[in-house]
Amino acid sequence: MPTRLRGTDLRYVVVDHVYRHGPQAIPEIIEELGHLGFTVSGDSSKTISDALRWEVRRGRLRRLRRGCYGPAEMPRTTAQRIYRRAMTLRAEADVAMGRTDERFWHTLGGYL
Repeated sequence: MPTRLRGTDLRYVVVDHVYRHGPQAIPEIIEELGHLGFTVSGDSSKTISDALRWEVRRGRLRRLRRGCYGPAEMPRTTAQRIYRRAMTLRAEADVAMGRTDERFWHTLGGYL
């Protein structure tokens, strides 16, 4: 079952994703969130757009054009806090989706 993201958690996962992968359009972000095991309530493009707009105001992201955002300047401690929280959420989503390390190694063992 996918993990529902909202509020600060949604913003942190999205900011972390944009910092890792560079400029992203909203549909690309929605697709990647799905692959990671996350879901967003309501109209996902509007919800993510609102989260991105908030981060643009905070100076963590910049709007490149309509629907496309890229990384901006961010203090190191803020980046570390966002990274740690995003990694925790990703790990929780993996467990919720049944993607644990034990299952991975068991599956890999079948191929060796």
